[in-house]
Amino acid sequence: MKLNSILSAATILGLLISCSPNTKKEQKTPQFEKGSFGYDLQFLQNKDSVIVLKNGDAQVIISPKYQGKVFTSTAMGLAGNSSGWINYKALSSDTIASHINAYGGEDRMWLGPEGGQFSIFFKPGDKMVFENWQTPAGLDTESWDLISHDSVTVSMKKEMQLQNFSGTKFNVALSRQVKLLSESELGQNLGISPDPSVKWVGFETRNSLANAGNEKWTHEKGTVSIWMLAMLSPSETGVVAIPYQQGDEKELGKVATTNYFGEIPADRIKIDNGTLYFKVDGKHRSKLGLSEKRATTFAGSYDASHKMLTILQFNKPAAGAEYINQLWEIQKEPFKGDVINSYNDGPLANGSQMGPFYEIESSSPAAFLAPGESLTHTQRIFHFVGEEAKLTLISKKILGVSIEEIKTVFQK
Repeated sequence: MKLNSILSAATILGLLISCSPNTKKEQKTPQFEKGSFGYDLQFLQNKDSVIVLKNGDAQVIISPKYQGKVFTSTAMGLAGNSSGWINYKALSSDTIASHINAYGGEDRMWLGPEGGQFSIFFKPGDKMVFENWQTPAGLDTESWDLISHDSVTVSMKKEMQLQNFSGTKFNVALSRQVKLLSESELGQNLGISPDPSVKWVGFETRNSLANAGNEKWTHEKGTVSIWMLAMLSPSETGVVAIPYQQGDEKELGKVATTNYFGEIPADRIKIDNGTLYFKVDGKHRSKLGLSEKRATTFAGSYDASHKMLTILQFNKPAAGAEYINQLWEIQKEPFKGDVINSYNDGPLANGSQMGPFYEIESSSPAAFLAPGESLTHTQRIFHFVGEEAKLTLISKKILGVSIEEIKTVFQK
């Protein structure tokens, strides 16, 4: 009897505790402001069983379901700014959109070419206009296979069949590993040690492309290349800064291709003493690119509203590699394209708009692979948040210019 009385009392006490106001308060879901990493994490967790890599305040969200994307990252924990652009409307829709399902993602693996006689975005014979442009399903809507993951890495893969504008068919095997980088790896890759007051996050993606078919990919029938796109949130103060190799145009060619979607207005681009500046406010659709002879292995941007410096780094083979031409036209030189690109989203002719967002992009050389051969392209993205004087020490070393130069270049 005594034991039963004790058990009954314990049961009642447990019910009282579980129903107490303090316990209910602890179980409430935290509320985060839109634009924060916590807000995006909660939103994405309602759509997918995403994977989060974490090292203190540095965190990264990856989704095998949504084409192996790194959706976003933060340098300052859940309440910190979410660096990647996420299309909430597209992710909340029950329908598959035509042309592209721009779900977002600050690091996604695509394939080129987008335009030209070897384009994999246009059917044979179609006019190369937006109404006929279609992203391959394996890069747009189909999920990828999760191979493995731990606290700092995720590995994924995808196989697909493609056909280009000239009718050539490809069997393609893609794989990629995402890795959250440590402080020692930051130093190894960038050769810097930020001031302790600077918050940062960095991750690396190793992206591989293999010929899973029976025929070699050739100049005559066309091939593909790895095309990495970082979709980032624009701002009124956003500026991309890309260092370039200086030299005579007769030897190196023009500094940049600036007419992908019509010539970029003069008040949105500036080429000055080894640095190309590009306004990325999400208000005017335009794109630029740097060739193999002009590109270094870095590009960056600065958002003064969040005091965030972004650095993109990628591997670039020895001089002389051929790169795929992405222009939407039949090309005289389909393998003389750009290595680095930047895109600023804006309204289409009909007034509609996918974003707004902006992109920094890097590409591998054209993949002239025999059956069973593969090519790997590595890209790293870093975000640094802190006082501008401290960030300048980083931007000067990597990009060759100060934060003040970047943020005021279009104010002069």
